Amino acid sequence: MNIEFRRTAERRYAVIVHRDGETVAMGQAPGYDPVMPHDLAHLIVEIELKLAGGIFGQLAAGGHAATFHAARSHDRRADARDKRRRDRRGDALMQQGRDDGALSERASYICTQAWLARSKDPALRARARAMAEEAAHVRGVQTPEERRALTPAVIDRACARFEALSAQWRALAIGESMTVEWPHDAGDQRRAQR
Repeated sequence: MNIEFRRTAERRYAVIVHRDGETVAMGQAPGYDPVMPHDLAHLIVEIELKLAGGIFGQLAAGGHAATFHAARSHDRRADARDKRRRDRRGDALMQQGRDDGALSERASYICTQAWLARSKDPALRARARAMAEEAAHVRGVQTPEERRALTPAVIDRACARFEALSAQWRALAIGESMTVEWPHDAGDQRRAQR
């Protein structure tokens, strides 16, 4: 599965997922940021944590993660039938992935704050300081399993990936995109632990 992050306007972006001959998209993604869009942060931590039930794990398994939609064809009946099938699958995957989704949300915040704190840019370090209290709160509400999963080594790997993908993101002009591959083994470790 390939995930495309496209800058669509000055402060807007879209996420387009290409999977098994099908394309699903979130045309106006939330959380635009000039250095690290919210969904790109989710993708990074879900890859590093090997989350099968996070947003992108659900998408890889054929889900919709509540916000992705397939392009419509000219056959309204076939589209409606396909939508019902995708909705059933997507709803089931969302239910199954509830814990991974929560972990992804918390880990995204923690890793983003850690990455900004390591920046050479004083403005980004200032953002990290502004996030520090909330990051401490998020760490405080993590489950013991989440604390075991989000090790310093995982945070280090996530920060390195944040740095590399942020550089690509910052270089994009409006209308341009970057693509990140979802690893085939991304969900294997978390599935095995359950």
